[in-house]
Amino acid sequence: MNYPGRIRVVQYGLGPIGLECIRALFRKPAEAIELVGAIDNDPDKFGRTVGELAGVSCDEVVSDEAKSTLHNLQPDVVLHTTGSSLEQVQSQLLQCILAGADVVSSCEELSHLTEQNFLVGYELDQAAINFGVTLFGTGVNPGYAMDVLALTATGVCTRVNSVKVVRRVDAGKRRLPLQKKVGAGLSCEDFKALADKMEIGHAGLQESCLMVMKGLGIEEGYVRQTVKPVIATATVETSDLTIQRGQVAGIHQVAVAHKYGREVVSLELYMYVGADNPTDLIMVDGDPPIRMEIEGGIHGDTATVGALINAIPLVSASEAGLISALDMPIPRCFLP
Repeated sequence: MNYPGRIRVVQYGLGPIGLECIRALFRKPAEAIELVGAIDNDPDKFGRTVGELAGVSCDEVVSDEAKSTLHNLQPDVVLHTTGSSLEQVQSQLLQCILAGADVVSSCEELSHLTEQNFLVGYELDQAAINFGVTLFGTGVNPGYAMDVLALTATGVCTRVNSVKVVRRVDAGKRRLPLQKKVGAGLSCEDFKALADKMEIGHAGLQESCLMVMKGLGIEEGYVRQTVKPVIATATVETSDLTIQRGQVAGIHQVAVAHKYGREVVSLELYMYVGADNPTDLIMVDGDPPIRMEIEGGIHGDTATVGALINAIPLVSASEAGLISALDMPIPRCFLP
C-alpha cells in the first residue's frame, strides 16, 4: 500500500508498553512518523520530558491534560496504552475521537466486542463514524497470536472442522504489571477470591475466540472460559518478584466455543512464572490439516509494541468507525 506522508502521533499512557512504543517510534524515519506529544496522569511523569522518561532525543513535555493536549496538538493518530477494560478507558477513547484523531489501542476488550461490552463499543463506534476517525484495538494477544495468526493458518484449507491454539508464556520474562495480572505471588485463597469476582487472569481470550469464529463464518455462540492457578513447585525469582513454593505462579486459562454440538474453537493459555518450553502452537483440523508452531513463543511485550506501531499507517487508510483485525489488511512490519 502507499503509506501517507508524515504521521503525527501522540502517545497516551506511559507505562512499560507506552514507553517502548515511543522508543520504537524513534527508530522510524522522522519524515514518515513524528511524536508530537505524550499524555499520562501519573504525578511522577507529567511535567517531565519524553526524552527523560524514554531515553530518546525528545523535549516534548508529558501532559496530564488529555483534552487540551489533543485539541492543541491535533495528532493524526493516538497510540493508547492505558488499560484492558473498555468501560474504564471509554472516556479516554472519546477524548481522542472528539479531537479528530485515529486511535490504535492496546485495550484488549476493544479488539472484538462481546455481549458484555457491546453497548460501550456501539457508542464509541458511532462517535468515531460521526467524527470521521478510526478506532482499532490490537496487540499480540488478542490481535495476533491466538486469532489473526490462527485464521491465517486456515487460509489454504477447503474445510475446517476446528481450530485449537495453545500459547505457553514464561511470565517471569514479561513486565511486572503482567505478572501481577496473572496472580504471580498470590496465595491460592487470594487467587480464588479474585477469580470468583472475575478480577484475575488474561483479558482478551474470549474476544480472540469470538474473532476466530467470526473470521471462519461461524455464527458466534457461547464461549465457556475457565481460569485456574498454576502453583509453583519450587521457589522462583524474577527481577521483580520472589514466588515461594505453594504460591501462585500464574494462570492456566481456557476459552472454548461449541457449535453444532461440537468444539469448534479452543484457546488454551499457560502464562506463569517459570514456564518451560514457551511456544505458540496452532492446530487446524481441516483439509488439509495444519500444524504450525513457533518454538520459544512470541515475546508478548515486544510483539505488542510491534502490533501497535505497525497499525499506525493502516488505520490512517481505514474507514471510519470501530474496526477489528478482521477489517484490516494482513499485518506486516511498517517499513517506510
